[in-house]
Amino acid sequence: MASSVILAVALVAAVNLAIPTLAASELRPSPSQILWIVDAYVIVFACLLIPAGAAGDRFGRKGVLLAGLGVFAAGCLLAALAPDVGTLIAARAVSGAGAALVMPASLALTVGVYPAAERGHAVAAWTAATGAAGVVGNVGGGAVMEYLPWRALFGVPVLLAGVLAVLVAVLVPRAPRLASTPLDLPGTVLLTAASVALLAGVIEGPEDGWGSGFVLSAFGAAAVLFCVFVGHQLRAPRPLLDPRLFALPRLRAGTLGVAVTFFGLFAMFFVNARFLQEVKGFSPLVTGVAIVPLVLPMIVLSRLSARLPARPAVPAGLAGIVAGLVLLSFADAALPYPVYAAGLAVMGAAMGVCLPVLSHEIMAALPRERAGLGSGLNSATRELGSAVGVAVMGTVMATYGMSAGYRVVAAVVLAGGVLVTWWRTRD
Repeated sequence: MASSVILAVALVAAVNLAIPTLAASELRPSPSQILWIVDAYVIVFACLLIPAGAAGDRFGRKGVLLAGLGVFAAGCLLAALAPDVGTLIAARAVSGAGAALVMPASLALTVGVYPAAERGHAVAAWTAATGAAGVVGNVGGGAVMEYLPWRALFGVPVLLAGVLAVLVAVLVPRAPRLASTPLDLPGTVLLTAASVALLAGVIEGPEDGWGSGFVLSAFGAAAVLFCVFVGHQLRAPRPLLDPRLFALPRLRAGTLGVAVTFFGLFAMFFVNARFLQEVKGFSPLVTGVAIVPLVLPMIVLSRLSARLPARPAVPAGLAGIVAGLVLLSFADAALPYPVYAAGLAVMGAAMGVCLPVLSHEIMAALPRERAGLGSGLNSATRELGSAVGVAVMGTVMATYGMSAGYRVVAAVVLAGGVLVTWWRTRD
């Protein structure tokens, strides 16, 4: 299960590492197309996670996991053969759909095989794997970009997904199905359309102008579609995600906390590779290795944080993420790498403290038979936060520079952390 989720998440980090090479490739993508190459995967991933979790509950989590690995591999193969930017973006969206099937099924299967007393540690191990995936993507992607053409970045995951599919088929036990689990297709379409409209406005703003008809229409459409989605969910007999669930303080705080954590992390991933390669002059492989100081404290502290109470762990962790982002905002060509690595280590330690606790809060707020919904919601908030973080960082950086991007992202995480802490005190 850990390997499956590492593969799904690592591809996001690996593509961020490949941005300088993709920008100079024969496809010649524009700056906004670069953002779509990154975010097409992430936004489809995010929007399909909740229905994918429900599908696992209804049709069987093992079968959904196998289907997800197959769709993921098909999208990667199409990306490796893409003749133009449009095909590459579409292929990334297909891979994101496969990743969406993989992620909640992997967590739900993990939770299902452990007794209640050990479930917190199991969730912590799975969470550590998602954190480690960023480094696996950076190091593995760096090795591929160092020695192979950029198309191999999408070809290698095809082989890995095939190996994992065989292992899942042989080793993973089947879980009980819940035939009554709702599959809200209209809700899924509304949520996806609203999210794409929001990102379209953020991504196209720098090129088209923030007052352009397209950008204003995109933001307006996003607002209307999100309102229609909420209204549909309140009326639907079997909603995709009942908004009334967010009356639970633990669920509300957990989802926002996970979202702002990954907002900060993937904003950093997006700019990290370009800074280290274009400003510091690192090779792709060295750039991938240079992210390691982020993951080591994250892995160590993720295993220990399952024993920590939520009230001090969550605000301390989110404050540490803000501190790490502020430290990274001072990075320039003259900054020694050890100082830069210290900022990464602060972020990694902070995530290791708060992220497993936040994920467990989401899962614990729902009954065990809705583990698929809980894992889908947990994963969706991660990926939505990641997609918006990439879009916001790319947009601010294009207009005002990297330092301003880091400070804007830090301000968003700080505001989210204050709100999460306040909600937790109401539980």
